[in-house]
Parts: sequence; C-alpha cells; structure tokens
Amino acid sequence: MLIPTKIQIDKKIYEFIKQTHKKLHYRSLSEYMREAVNTKVEEDRKRLRELKRIAAMEMIGRAPYDNLFESIEGEDFEDR
Repeated sequence: MLIPTKIQIDKKIYEFIKQTHKKLHYRSLSEYMREAVNTKVEEDRKRLRELKRIAAMEMIGRAPYDNLFESIEGEDFEDR
C-alpha cells in the first residue's frame, strides 16, 4: 500500500525528472520518484547494516574471552 507524501526537491532536479522520465521508459513522474527513493533507502539500509556489523565486531573484540586451554595447561598429554 502506497502512502501519499509531499516532498521538496530542487527545481533543477524536478525539471530534469520531468523531461527525462518518459525517455527512460517510466510510466509516470511518480514512478520515477518512487524508484529513486527506493534505491536511496536500499543504499542506506546497506550502510546501516555495515555500521551495525562494524560496531558488533568492535564490541566482540573488546569483550574478555575465556582461555579454553587453561584447564589443560601444565598437564602432559601422553599421560592421559
């Protein structure tokens, strides 16, 4: 379901869209704008995911880790 909204864009951009949307085989001016907004939103979602991934990796790097070999240090493996 599409939600009608009002947006403000630069006059030069509007004139460009108005002149070229039919040359680029869009059905309407609105379809061109929807595609542009959807493309920008997808790019921003990718950027946000990347920022979250980096923050998670930094958090994992700062967390103390358990030494898994501590229980066997000093023991002789051949005697087991």
